[in-house]
Amino acid sequence: MASAGHGPGKQRARSGLIAAYALVLSLVTAFALVALGVGGGSPQAAEPAATPAHEAMPLRQAGSLKLPPKPPSSGFRTLPPAEAAGMTDATAEGLRLPRISASGWMPWIANSRRFDPTGPSARLGLLMIDVGANEFLTQRAIDDLPGEVSLAFRPSTPDLPRWLRLARERGHETYLMLPVEDPHGPAERGIKPIATSVDSAENMRRLHSAMARGEGYVGFVVRSPGPVSQSEAVARPLIKEIADRGLAVIEINPNLETAILRDLTVELGVGYARSTNILDYRLSSDGVAGALDRLVTWLGEGAAGRPPRHAFGVLQPSNEAIDAIVAWHARQMTPAAFSLVPIIGHFECRHNCMTRLAVQPTQLRP
Repeated sequence: MASAGHGPGKQRARSGLIAAYALVLSLVTAFALVALGVGGGSPQAAEPAATPAHEAMPLRQAGSLKLPPKPPSSGFRTLPPAEAAGMTDATAEGLRLPRISASGWMPWIANSRRFDPTGPSARLGLLMIDVGANEFLTQRAIDDLPGEVSLAFRPSTPDLPRWLRLARERGHETYLMLPVEDPHGPAERGIKPIATSVDSAENMRRLHSAMARGEGYVGFVVRSPGPVSQSEAVARPLIKEIADRGLAVIEINPNLETAILRDLTVELGVGYARSTNILDYRLSSDGVAGALDRLVTWLGEGAAGRPPRHAFGVLQPSNEAIDAIVAWHARQMTPAAFSLVPIIGHFECRHNCMTRLAVQPTQLRP
């Protein structure tokens, strides 16, 4: 028979005290590590989740607590819940589509990443397109690329809402690829492309289907030139619907003579950006790293007295591309001669676009 001093009740009490003490010590250690900047190299480390007392670490392990890195400050706007909810439209078909809020907030501004406009006037941007086909590369792009790199996801990406949320938490501005017929581009899985061979009503249904795949994105990325972007009759109702729902358009188009989409965005007041720089062009002898360096050199060649140069490069998700961007970003000098900004920093917003934004003046603040 156990003595009174060593009974089961006493043993449980002693174990509870030890467990509680271990928990307190581990939390104190955690906060000390946060204060000292320890935790995977991130400027701010994440707070540890509270551990139940019965799972507390033994005393001898309390000092070895390793904290996961906390995502950097995302720089995204935080709107009042009612305002944010007002930018979603639940349709009779059960789709959740973006829309302009009653007060005039447009999703393409509300969902964009903020940046410091007082930095160097020459601006560089990076857009990784077709993200989502490969889960490993999607996770790498979100976790490893600098937050200033914007990501454009395929609408057919499995579990797309979760990926969009994770990307935003890591500071990435997000877009959707517009699913259009493209004999030379990758095919979407489980989603019908917008095509010149179907009527406008069917193309609108396909656009809405893509829009409803996720939330919190800035707009659509269009590969051009192509059958859809070269037909004003097909493109006009699509761009108008994108405009009416407060979204933006990015055009990837090496052919500067094709301007149908750009002209439609000017007329309809849509935020618009265009790039001719394909950084992972397969015939490039020095790869993504060399293409990045050439783009930076071009930015630095702006003449005095002329507007500063802005440009953004486009590339596909691959280990080579991600490694090249990470290594390039790590070797940049501080202070840099250019600003690395999200793609929102490369948008055009002409007269009709500015008029629409002015309905909600807060949108005009950086």
